[in-house]
Amino acid sequence: MSLDAVLSRIDTDLPAATDRLLDLLRIPSISTDPAFKDDCDTAADWLVDDLNSLGVRTEKRTTPGHPMVVGHIDGPGPHLLFYGHYDVQPVDPIDLWDNDPFDPRIEDTAKGPVIRGRGSSDDKGQLMTFIEACRAWKAVHGSLPCKLTFFLEGEEESGSPSLVPFMQAHADELKSDLALICDTGLFESKTPAIVTMLRGLLGEEITVTGPKIDLHSGMYGGIAMNPIRALSSVVAALHDDTGRVTVPGFYDGVPELPDAIEAQWQGLSFDHASFLGDVGLSTPAGEQDRTPLEMIWSRPTCEVNGIWGGYTGDGFKTVLPSAAHAKISFRLVGTQDPLAIRDNFRAMVRDMLPSDCEVTFSDHGASAASMTETDDPSFEAARQALSEEWQVPAAYVGCGGSIPIAGHFQSILGSTPMLIGFGKDDDALHSPNEKYDMESFHKGIRSWARILAALT
Repeated sequence: MSLDAVLSRIDTDLPAATDRLLDLLRIPSISTDPAFKDDCDTAADWLVDDLNSLGVRTEKRTTPGHPMVVGHIDGPGPHLLFYGHYDVQPVDPIDLWDNDPFDPRIEDTAKGPVIRGRGSSDDKGQLMTFIEACRAWKAVHGSLPCKLTFFLEGEEESGSPSLVPFMQAHADELKSDLALICDTGLFESKTPAIVTMLRGLLGEEITVTGPKIDLHSGMYGGIAMNPIRALSSVVAALHDDTGRVTVPGFYDGVPELPDAIEAQWQGLSFDHASFLGDVGLSTPAGEQDRTPLEMIWSRPTCEVNGIWGGYTGDGFKTVLPSAAHAKISFRLVGTQDPLAIRDNFRAMVRDMLPSDCEVTFSDHGASAASMTETDDPSFEAARQALSEEWQVPAAYVGCGGSIPIAGHFQSILGSTPMLIGFGKDDDALHSPNEKYDMESFHKGIRSWARILAALT
């Protein structure tokens, strides 16, 4: 089949493809706010109609939350599943937007034209790159190049509460050879990348309680145990002087980076000074015997995300608080067991507390890391396709964040996830004035067409 004809069709159809994306962006499909439930339904209906127009047998499937969009089309070759999400983040603070977040537009910037609006990058723009590649392929050849399943979610931005039950209930229908996920980006906004390592996530909230009421610090200071003092000792002990996490057994299951991947990462010439300088910092604070990219992508972390207690209002109130609180998260890699780490962390905290303090814990999720082996020939085929489109050698990279869907494809469906996206570092995901570069949209469509040709 002629790839050149498909690429030419993509170039010619770009204005119409952009208009379709703008139509989808106008739908305020905010999944976290019940006030936008009907809008999430509208976005799902829009996608059902669009996919059906391509000959994809598509349905809106109900869940206890927002609907799933599932579509199928038969064809030769491998069975590919494409996953994306049509829901978007809330727009607050609205006063920091230059324009209505749901009145998307094309804007000229110093770096080139961008699509401005909520969801333009996360994830409607990314989602539509794949659909538009399929549209061009169908227009040129009359059919799509392989068996395809489309799986589009409406709750990703609100924790995906319906996702796992739905996947478990429809596992036979959703199983595929490869699960393509378009919710990532270019490395340093210029190098195409396939994400092969995703960190897991464990969240813990601690409440340390001492006296039964707040105490006058003049009467009780010195003799009474202050819960903030006790909690601060725990927090200070979570890392040693070299940046290593001290929770017992924490590094069980943490693998060393393969030599080939390490060499590829070194070739990326990551400028950590610029990376930190952009946010007003200068010195890497993680494990001191690791490179900056290892710290971000392939090493586990422990971070304090919030800590509070006592009087925090205006002025001064001299009290010993009754309780102190902290939120602590762990990013996990390899085969680290989040439940074992939770147990070890809680035991460490209990052992460190003085006798007059008690502790309670609230968990905030626990998901394991996800790793994809790149020895499957499909990965090298896709990497070469990306390199040809962007005229830059594509790389296998890690991701400091957590995308649980990748692990679900492996554990529930037995499908191999392949994460490819075209976002840029300055897309302002989840923030006011979110954008998606026209270059990312255009070359993203062309990239998927090349990948479809390479995989089929």
